[in-house]
Amino acid sequence: MSDQTVVISASPHVHSDRTSKKLMYDVLIALIPAFLVSIYVFGLGALIVTSVAVISCLLFEYVIQKFLLKTEITITDGSALITGVLLAFNLPSSLPIWMVVIGSFIAIGVAKLSFGGLGYNIFNPALVGRVFLLVSFPVQMTMWPTPIENNTTLADAVTGATPLGIIKEELLYGGTMTEISAKIPSNIDLLLGFTGGSVGEMSALALLIGGIFLIVRKVITWHIPVVMLVAMAIFTGIFWFIDPEHFANPMIHILSGGAILGAFYMATDLVTSPMTKKGMVVFAVGIGIITVVIRLFGAYPEGVSFAILIMNAFVPLINTYFKPRRFGNKIKSKMI
Repeated sequence: MSDQTVVISASPHVHSDRTSKKLMYDVLIALIPAFLVSIYVFGLGALIVTSVAVISCLLFEYVIQKFLLKTEITITDGSALITGVLLAFNLPSSLPIWMVVIGSFIAIGVAKLSFGGLGYNIFNPALVGRVFLLVSFPVQMTMWPTPIENNTTLADAVTGATPLGIIKEELLYGGTMTEISAKIPSNIDLLLGFTGGSVGEMSALALLIGGIFLIVRKVITWHIPVVMLVAMAIFTGIFWFIDPEHFANPMIHILSGGAILGAFYMATDLVTSPMTKKGMVVFAVGIGIITVVIRLFGAYPEGVSFAILIMNAFVPLINTYFKPRRFGNKIKSKMI
């Protein structure tokens, strides 16, 4: 018998000279454009929320691993840092600091470390933290500061509804898209980010620049973000084509809310997304359809976070169905 030790580790099992740490810091670099736009649009509030989320995530990971789990400290691998940034990007810049800290604890302590840490978590930690805060503190989590260049503190922010929120409310009370179009930002404003919303979701252009960087660097593939956005465009386009006065056009849905942020930075999480290309397509289509269903017919004007978490739960099933061929497996040929 061989004396070699068989080591069983979490997926994905891909041989590469690129470490998880390098991948994490590539993601961090990709988020810099959106972060700079958020500071320009929301001022000091965006910087405070992001800093608190990052520091809290790093601190909770260190404390839990050091004193509770008594395992190797992994705060330098970049995963907790990215979780903090992505959590902050999904929060209003006016959210009280203590709520940001709670969200960080849920993201790290519950969604990540309770499953075994990086590589073992089932759900995207940042989104778990965000959804927990949304369910627990719905009022504070839906008070969106409007873009004010001279914002200097959390207290002086003026709140207003997001474009999707305005559309949802106006349609509910009998408005039409022709009337609503005058009350929401133009597509150019949505592209650049001069609108209300979460800290890091406003500027579609900045997020796209970072997303393209990740694809070029081969941190992610195009399958999930492109298929997800195309699915959203097709599904919303059908309803818009049937009744353009009571359904927003696809461009508004793509550029508004967390569509771009979710597509490139959270749905593509290596741990909680499928391993095969076919699985990625199914996963992305599911996210796109669920997002649209929630936006059009659900209680919330936004649905990206819920859609990604729902599809995260199906990843094991998707991976099982779309198994790659085993190494050494031969294709059987017909013989007469």
